[in-house]
Amino acid sequence: MENVNTQRLVDQFIELTKISSPSLQEATFAAHMKKELTALGFTVETDQAGVATQGNTGNIIATLPGTKAADPLMFCCHMDTVAPCENIQPIVNDNTITSDGTTILGGDDKAGIAAILEAVRQIREQGITHGPLQVVLTIGEEIGMYGSKNLDYSKIQARKAVILDADGPLGNIVVQGPAKDVISALVYGKAAHAGMYPEQGISAIQVAARAIDRMKLLRIDADTTANLGIIKGGTATNIVADQVEVIAEARSLSNEKLDTQSRHMQACFEDATRSFGCTAKVEIQRSYAAFHLPADTPIVLQCSAAMRALQLEPKMVSTGGGSDCNVFNAYGISAVDIAIGMTNVHTKEESIAISDLKTAACLVLEIIKHN
Repeated sequence: MENVNTQRLVDQFIELTKISSPSLQEATFAAHMKKELTALGFTVETDQAGVATQGNTGNIIATLPGTKAADPLMFCCHMDTVAPCENIQPIVNDNTITSDGTTILGGDDKAGIAAILEAVRQIREQGITHGPLQVVLTIGEEIGMYGSKNLDYSKIQARKAVILDADGPLGNIVVQGPAKDVISALVYGKAAHAGMYPEQGISAIQVAARAIDRMKLLRIDADTTANLGIIKGGTATNIVADQVEVIAEARSLSNEKLDTQSRHMQACFEDATRSFGCTAKVEIQRSYAAFHLPADTPIVLQCSAAMRALQLEPKMVSTGGGSDCNVFNAYGISAVDIAIGMTNVHTKEESIAISDLKTAACLVLEIIKHN
């Protein structure tokens, strides 16, 4: 395995986790990253994604010229972390880094950022030749991939990318991910006094319940899921509710299956309102598209070869979640998401093994060498 500076890597990771960066409030962290990347020789720009998303900074796009002829290669992580992420106090216990139990750790995704920085330092210190590199650090990934959706793609030279944002064992390569729809329904009933003239009303709650009762939900098939997440409506027990809001989602590894599921959910609302003689406004919004990269895709082969060089066994996996990977592939950038050893992400029990953090840095270095 490549000889990386483990103590420097750990110190860097701890330093990054201590800088708070909630979604759309990443400016302090972004300023720190600009200094780090500039010191490593990158030309660093910030795009206007913050303006589009009402955040306090845009995405960071850093470019390092190559020292050999090769296709540009992009590495990507997101800068934001989920709550609670204020005053993170990392604790090193033997081979494991955790928080003090009052916050998340922030390895998602600052472990990936630390690994990239250490790999680039090794390139400089060892004089390793490399092709053109770009590092993209996005905002607002945790709340809907706002950064990658609003990235200034005119500044992106690379047509292949490696995202360091997957949990699970090192060696996992996420090559398939689902599309997601958000289904929002406003059911309009008719208000009436519930004790005196209930027959004059139409309960929007009852209408929504009829729709939901006929809806296929949770696990639909091996590729598809659906869930009702939010229901809001009614003002008092003595008033027949005249409006209910339902917000749901559906996901599928197949865009066609997702279309079918979302239309089914819409039809359930429309059929219920017809039965009760009222109306509903149903909207379906595609959050991101599905992607699937075959095993012989160049970036998949490149990552696989790098893993084997480190005695890791590559494993092609699919995921039920969304990431910047979905967005990049939709923009024609061949992107994979690789595991870097994070565990229990989005919880106060989050941790990462120092050995995995070191291997992640070595893997980034090896991927660069295989480009």
